[in-house]
Amino acid sequence: MIEIAHQAREKAYCPYSHFAVGAVLVSRAGHIYTGANVENASYGLTVCAERAAIIKAVNAGDLELEAICLAGSDKGYTYPCGACLQVMAEFAPHLKVIVTDSSGNYREHQLKDLLPFQFQLDLEE
Repeated sequence: MIEIAHQAREKAYCPYSHFAVGAVLVSRAGHIYTGANVENASYGLTVCAERAAIIKAVNAGDLELEAICLAGSDKGYTYPCGACLQVMAEFAPHLKVIVTDSSGNYREHQLKDLLPFQFQLDLEE
């Protein structure tokens, strides 16, 4: 997964931050979805690598997501932002999140540990 995330990072469009991120998402069925961050001059319209990969999986109807791996261009470990964590929680509350550094080291986390109090709507009346 780490190598695929590094390959996905090469497709990032990040002319403003110069911080490239690649993600690889694996579903329970074994399907692989990649994503890279795509920036916009209006920063709020930027799409993170994690969300790009998750959107691909959702559009394919593959909603049983197992693990996601991130590779950033910074020297330290690349963690998902809060918005990405919330999107992960929407579709895969038991997701394994693997973060890497530029040397190929990695750490594994459970989504619930990175976002212990995820936002949820109680639609029952």
